[in-house]
Amino acid sequence: MTSRMDRLRSAVGRWAAKAAERRAEVEGADAGHGEPAGHRSGLSNVEAGRAQAQQEAADSGRGSDYVPPPPQYAPAIAAKPEPAAAVPWGVRVAAEAGWRLLVLAGVVWVLMKIVSTISLVIIAFSAGLLITALLQPTVARLRRLGLGRGVATAITFIGGFVIMGLVGWFVVWQVMENLDTLTDKVQAGIQELRDWALNGPFHVSEDQINDIAQNLSDWIGDNSKELTSAGIEGVTVVVEFLSGALLSMFVTLFLLYDGRRIWEWALKFVPAAAREGVAGAGPRAWATLTGYVRGTVIVAFIDAVFIGIGLYFLNVPMAVPLAVFIFLFAFIPIIGAVVSGALAVVVALVTNGIVTAALTLAVVLAVQQIESHVLQPFILGRLVRVHPLAVVLGVTGGSLIAGIPGAVVAVPLVAVSNTVVGYLKGYANEQTLRRLREAAPPGGGEPEEPAGEGDKEK
Repeated sequence: MTSRMDRLRSAVGRWAAKAAERRAEVEGADAGHGEPAGHRSGLSNVEAGRAQAQQEAADSGRGSDYVPPPPQYAPAIAAKPEPAAAVPWGVRVAAEAGWRLLVLAGVVWVLMKIVSTISLVIIAFSAGLLITALLQPTVARLRRLGLGRGVATAITFIGGFVIMGLVGWFVVWQVMENLDTLTDKVQAGIQELRDWALNGPFHVSEDQINDIAQNLSDWIGDNSKELTSAGIEGVTVVVEFLSGALLSMFVTLFLLYDGRRIWEWALKFVPAAAREGVAGAGPRAWATLTGYVRGTVIVAFIDAVFIGIGLYFLNVPMAVPLAVFIFLFAFIPIIGAVVSGALAVVVALVTNGIVTAALTLAVVLAVQQIESHVLQPFILGRLVRVHPLAVVLGVTGGSLIAGIPGAVVAVPLVAVSNTVVGYLKGYANEQTLRRLREAAPPGGGEPEEPAGEGDKEK
């Protein structure tokens, strides 16, 4: 019985082999019309069919649980790409830039918090640096005359702060001296304005004026707490101002006496690879800052003198204090000229009428035009020339960050940054050219200079 089953199984296997061989021959004949033989495995289609038939015959004797492998002509399944490779390139670039921008924004936010916490120290140091830039040439001149460093520093420091203190005292004294007169003229101006409103073209009634006055009185009564807190904050500001002024005096004293050593000490915190470039940029930045401060002082002084003379001849009260205000506000580009000129025009309008106010406005505009087109280009020169857009953006950003002190520091900071960046860019190009020359073979031609921005654009 067993031998009979084996014979039957072998007969079935031979029959399956012959059938598979015949099928392979037919398929090979059909494929011969459109595809060269041996295209896949290098064997003929007939031989491939026989091999497949033999494999099927061998597999038929392995039992019913055996699963044959897929035929060679079955399509291959492509492997899935990595998830990062499936993301479009633009999305990957945007994501990479996005998280870096988030990190940068976090760093800036932390720095802003630190700056706001120690704003008094930063403002005091900045003020001391500006005063040092104004007084340091005097120290250098006294040193050249033969005085010692300590004596020259003491004379310059004491003289400079005494002069600034006298200017402040003079302004306060003039304001207090003319306060009664100014108050009387302000009251008279308000009365004239009231009469003009009653008898003028608008025909405002007495009841309407009384209603305006009553509303103003009610507003003051309703906001008395806010006004009181504002007064307390004003006292706090005065205390902070005095503390900052004292700190600025110490900063100025030490910078005048030992500024070079402080700079050399600060260079130790710069990485060694960049120390040489930063050391070269420092003196140029200091020259730019010194030129800016001295030029601004000269221009502000000329503005104050000529506008003060105009106010004096127009018989405007407090002409000298107003001239001092114009001098101080000249250190705030654009905004300072507008505010100080508007203050002078308002005082002239309230005290002497609209004609005097119009003449005052003409004097202020004329002097400021001469300053913008003649004095600043001639006195400041190319050393600290900054584009007007950079001035406007710098003053706006500085005022938003730190108020009036920020607006004062913004323009010199932009000018110094412009000088430093320009020097470091030239220094980097010079170092690149020197490395190319050193790497050139002996006797070879002169290496070409690195292409500049203009050459790259061409």
